[in-house]
This record gives sequence, C-alpha cells and structure tokens, in this order.
Amino acid sequence: MPRVAGVAEAVPAALGQAVRQGEVLAVISSPAVSELRADLQAARTRLQLARATHEREQQLWEEKISPRQDVLQAETALREAEIAVNNARQKLQAVGAGPGSGGSPLNRFELRAPFAGTVIEKHIVLGEQVREDTQVFTIADLATVWAVISVPARDLAQVRVGQAVTIRSSASGQTATGTVAYVGSLIGEQTRTAQARVTVQNPDAVWRPGLFVTVSLTETGTALPVTVSAEAIQTVGDATVVFLHTAGGFVAQPVQTGRSDGRRVEILKGLQAGARHAGSGSFVVKSEAGKSSATHSH
Repeated sequence: MPRVAGVAEAVPAALGQAVRQGEVLAVISSPAVSELRADLQAARTRLQLARATHEREQQLWEEKISPRQDVLQAETALREAEIAVNNARQKLQAVGAGPGSGGSPLNRFELRAPFAGTVIEKHIVLGEQVREDTQVFTIADLATVWAVISVPARDLAQVRVGQAVTIRSSASGQTATGTVAYVGSLIGEQTRTAQARVTVQNPDAVWRPGLFVTVSLTETGTALPVTVSAEAIQTVGDATVVFLHTAGGFVAQPVQTGRSDGRRVEILKGLQAGARHAGSGSFVVKSEAGKSSATHSH
C-alpha cells in the first residue's frame, strides 16, 4: 500500500516480474508528500536561522555586550528548531518517503519493494487515483513456501514440529521434502482437524501457492528395549501399572514409563522384555480386579 494518496505517474513494475529489494514499483504524484517535504524545508530554514542567532548571541555575551538571558533564549529557540526538523523528517519516514533531492518535484513519491520477490498481484495503472490504504501490489518471496495440511485429531500425536515429511503434487506427481514448522493448538468444530504447516524450499519456483498436495510423514523410529501398547497402561491408586499374566491370573505390576508416540509406551523399570501382559483388554482386567477387591473387603 502506498500510505499516501495521489495519482500514478509511472508504473514500471509488471505482473509476474521478479523485483529486488528497494526497486521502484510505482511513482505517485502526492500532494500530501509535497506538504510534508515543504514542512521539512521550512523547518530546516528556521533551524539555520536559529543556529546563526544562537552563535551571534553567544559571541555578544562573551564580549559582555548582551545579557546571559538572550543566550538562553536563543539556545531554547535552537533546540525547538532541531526538534521541528526531526519531527518533519520522521513524518516523511513514516509514509516511506525521503526528504527529496534538489532536482525532483516535491510531490514525487516512489513506492519501492520492501524485499526481493515476485509481483503476484497488481492493482494499479498509469493515471489512476489511489488512496493511502489501496493495496496496489502483492509481492511474495517464493524461495520458501508453506504446505498447509489438515491433521485429524486422532493423528495429532504423530505430527511433531521438526519432523521430516514428503509432499507430492496432486497435479504433476512431483515430490519434495520439507519439515513440520507448526502444529495448530485448536481443532475445528466442524472438520475435527487441526492445521499444521510444512516449510518447503522452492528455489526453482515449481511449488505455486494454491496447489493441492498430499503430505506423507516420515517415521523416525527409535529401537527401545521394552515397550507396551498405550492401552496396556493403567493407573491403580497413585501407581502406573501393567497387568502381568501369571498362573493365578493377572497381577498389577507397577512400572516407570518413558517416551511415547501415542501408540507405544516405553517401559523404563518394572517389566522384562517378552513378559506376557494384558494389552487392549487391560481396562476390563482392571475393572474385574476392582470388583474382586471390593468383594473381599466386604
């Protein structure tokens, strides 16, 4: 957006053009910029006058001709003039305009690219009247793109930031690798999915915004000495247990758990590799054990 109102005098940037940072996209004739530059020039003139007055009063005071009060008044006027110049300069900087050179018109405003990229939208033509909030260009740096994916709630435990993925174009079948950069914290009420974002390097600009892709997660498994299914883990009192299968039935064995991928849980202490235990039916075993305990207590 130009941030100033005016008329487009030149529009050198074209749709689809690659631009460098600072390159001129459009030249706008703006009365607002003309007023700001005029204010800056007037403030600079007053500053020169205030500086000369202060130097003269300082010399007269040193020669015992004028009182100290005149020097202080001249110094105050000088500081106020300096503040006025800085204020006028900052107003120009706020709209992206420079102070202007001696040979260029005061109303000339150059809209420049804030970063290197490609012009993917253009909404300005020569002679058009534009407002300060008109979106005249959209520039995108397509060297790196995002693949936005919808992750079902049941699969969220398997998607982690930094995880390697492979994306495939639904149109051409082309593939590329990327990494998960973000996993959303909210689940959509209608879709029951959360959004995740994958960062993909795009040096040849083959991945275009709006393209449909399929994302495959790359598993990076780690071999662990002892693991059980997540359904095998139960809580009895304050203890985390696994129900071991013995000759006399199932016995609650306290364990210390470690890492988990949502499907398997690492067992650090309390269970030997290969020990027979209750898996998906462990909740039923826990319920039966609770009933038995209550009967004996009675």
